[in-house]
Amino acid sequence: MEHYLKVLLLALIQGAAELLPVSSSAHVIVAERLMGLDPSTPEMVFLLIMLHTGTMFAVLVYFWQRWRSIWISTTAPENSVSGESRYHFLKMVIVATAVTGVVGYGLKIFLEQMVLGRWLGRAKGEVEDLFREMPLVAAALFAAGVLILVAGWRKQRAERTTLTLNATLLIGLVQAVCLPFRGFSRSGATISTALLCDVERARAEDFSFALAVALTPPVIGRGLYKLLKDRALQSAEQLLALLQPGLVGMLFSFLAGLLGLKLLSAVLEKGHWRYFGYYCVAASLLIAAGIAAGFL
Repeated sequence: MEHYLKVLLLALIQGAAELLPVSSSAHVIVAERLMGLDPSTPEMVFLLIMLHTGTMFAVLVYFWQRWRSIWISTTAPENSVSGESRYHFLKMVIVATAVTGVVGYGLKIFLEQMVLGRWLGRAKGEVEDLFREMPLVAAALFAAGVLILVAGWRKQRAERTTLTLNATLLIGLVQAVCLPFRGFSRSGATISTALLCDVERARAEDFSFALAVALTPPVIGRGLYKLLKDRALQSAEQLLALLQPGLVGMLFSFLAGLLGLKLLSAVLEKGHWRYFGYYCVAASLLIAAGIAAGFL
């Protein structure tokens, strides 16, 4: 029962925080530390895979009709003068994802070979090892909060529904920086960057979570590869032992994700985006205080 209660708590944290611009990784890392859980164990790796799957389904369910309406509006003959072609939104998603993949992979290699290998003498270390350090998590969360505050305070000169190539490239670049930095909220950074590029709030949200869906399969695949590499799934009994709590976690992360998306949409559409920035800054200071007090 205690194990399932921990699974439930992590599912609720991951489900809500993954889709709110407050950094799920920072919240999950703190929760794991406080509950004495090791994120590198097969049980935790598989659970996080299932939680990511649950939030991906939440995004698909929540945004499907909105993405469909974008497709319909851009294919309608009467809207052909808008400047947004039939496949424009999809092409921009592909472009931003490609930029994220190329830059993110290059950043990963640099951090692992230069920072971990040469400067810190940890040649076999992975970038995830570096950014599980709580001071770096607090710093990344603080930086995300500042970016959200800047975007929330700034008055948009114009609200465009069409994503320009320059805005798309910048969003993809910013998203790439978020990948290794635990605490730097991906949705917070991408939506804020879109707002700073004068993209309409609803379209910024649509685009950010389309990118999230595009990135989720590689994240899940990497987790599964780690399990196979570590030989954690060698029998049906092992899989079943991991699958039962994983399915429970996936269900609750799905439900928490839907609620989180409804909250995000309401806050964003009412022009209160900066409130998430206040939360991130406050959370980063609390983590710093916890580090200083020896709790984290």
